Amino acid sequence: MRVCIYGAGAIGGWIGVKLAGAGCDVSVVARGATLQALQSDGLRLEQGSQALSAAVRVSAAPADLGVQDLVVVAVKAPAMAAVAQSIGPLLGPQTVVLTAMNGVPWWFFERFGGRYEGTRLKAVDPDGSIAQAVPARHIIGCVVHASCSLDAPGQVRHHFGHKLIIGEPSGEKTARVRELTALLERAGFETVLSDQIQKDAWYKLWGNMTMNPISAITGATTDRVLDDELVRGFIGRVMFEAKEIGARVGIPIDQQPEDRHAVTRRLGAFRTSMLQDVEGGKAIELDALVTVVKELGELTEVPTPFTDALLGLARLHARVRGLY
Repeated sequence: MRVCIYGAGAIGGWIGVKLAGAGCDVSVVARGATLQALQSDGLRLEQGSQALSAAVRVSAAPADLGVQDLVVVAVKAPAMAAVAQSIGPLLGPQTVVLTAMNGVPWWFFERFGGRYEGTRLKAVDPDGSIAQAVPARHIIGCVVHASCSLDAPGQVRHHFGHKLIIGEPSGEKTARVRELTALLERAGFETVLSDQIQKDAWYKLWGNMTMNPISAITGATTDRVLDDELVRGFIGRVMFEAKEIGARVGIPIDQQPEDRHAVTRRLGAFRTSMLQDVEGGKAIELDALVTVVKELGELTEVPTPFTDALLGLARLHARVRGLY
């Protein structure tokens, strides 16, 4: 299988090494220091006591790599518009695009059914250009439950978690999604075939949409965020707003905020991805995590005063630092 990783950061690099180990012909779209590192040393992964590597074809120009069977898009949401402009040469009629990204994706309501079927979310695809460049027929969604980091360009360190939840936006158990599930399992991932991938994405967002921006603003690890009772109370208010939005859309969450906090606490003193981006001077993916929830509140007529406050503070914090 010809597989291209678009976004060879921590998660993309992790997936790429594992798929190469499963016998896939892996290529990577990369630029700058990452391009140079992959040309000289390939993709490298430190996983427990294992040191794995994979020689890959790499180019800054997708046209050099040609049509793929599978394209794994593992970029942060702010980069997706640029990816959409150049991804075309990788896509053939049967190419699957697996979106291993945080937050609410641009295709969220594609093949969703019901009253919101096909609704474009302006927070993540303002002019519809992403949906036009990556038609919904190519998409299989992916929710990643794992922690990885980069020691250096092309050098990934895996910390914990091996779970990938995947699914067709329609929820159908198609032949291609079953084949992809089997491939990912052979590559060593704990792979779950979802009945409704949007619900899995929404559940992950339910924790990320508060922890990420609050940690980014304060510089605190997740344990310290939850240890402050006033902050924890504010987080709960935001989560109740999102829970009501999900219920109206058709993706209910059968938990309370404290249930989700218990999951987060088990991660220990964890630095969120948004906090790491702020510390690294990188653009933050606020729109896919919070702005889109405000938009969904307007769409479903759910008041979101606490979400709005969180968005305003996080947006101002990032703008002052040139990260949004």
